[in-house]
Amino acid sequence: MNFPIEITLGPLHLNLHFVFEILAFFVGYRYFLWLRQRTPDPLPTQNRMWAFVGAAGGALLGSRLLGALEDPTVFFSEANSLHYVFQSKTIVGGLLGGLAGVEAIKWAIGERQSSGDLFTYPLILGMILGRIGCFTMGVNEPTFGYPTDLPWALDLGDGIPRHPTALYEIGFLALLWMALRFVEKKVALANGTRFKLFMVSYLCWRLAVGFIQPGWRFGFGLTVIQAACLVGLGYYGWLFFRLSSIRKSH
Repeated sequence: MNFPIEITLGPLHLNLHFVFEILAFFVGYRYFLWLRQRTPDPLPTQNRMWAFVGAAGGALLGSRLLGALEDPTVFFSEANSLHYVFQSKTIVGGLLGGLAGVEAIKWAIGERQSSGDLFTYPLILGMILGRIGCFTMGVNEPTFGYPTDLPWALDLGDGIPRHPTALYEIGFLALLWMALRFVEKKVALANGTRFKLFMVSYLCWRLAVGFIQPGWRFGFGLTVIQAACLVGLGYYGWLFFRLSSIRKSH
């Protein structure tokens, strides 16, 4: 297999990474609309649209900023830092930025209901499609793993057998989707719980898989993405503690 993988349609040579990125946004959004038509939404239509605006804007900024900071030495040596920021992206930054954007919008409009459950499955679907695109880039996209001699190692374009971490993530997301569906069939989850379970699970995954991926690291051994995952997990830990304290006081 030659990386990056491209398809030819007549005179057009299309990079599959670009194709799957477009599919991730389009299919994910259409799936969101389909679910909203069939699922009771705790948010009024106007507030849901504001939440969507907050999610999109926060995800765009968070994805670009955290992606640019993955290697601070490169970011601070760039002649055009702004251009470098908007060339960079990372899912963890998008999720945390989107979360911050939604919470800021909800605070501004006085909305107190959780809004994330409807986003959960469309996000998982979009992320799976996006990671397929990442895999088609091989080592040209910084989502590959360290060299390994495990039997399922793949040559991603540099002649070195590596952990195919993009494929690992596709498998993890598929299992997470099935696990959430299974739990929801057995237990009536409170509004917002589905999204919290998704976020905590994914942040734990990225924290773990980061140990088999190359990249710039702090002196304490974690990458910027892993540090951001800890911040996100800290937020959810605080949220859980706060909700538990409120229940006990009642």
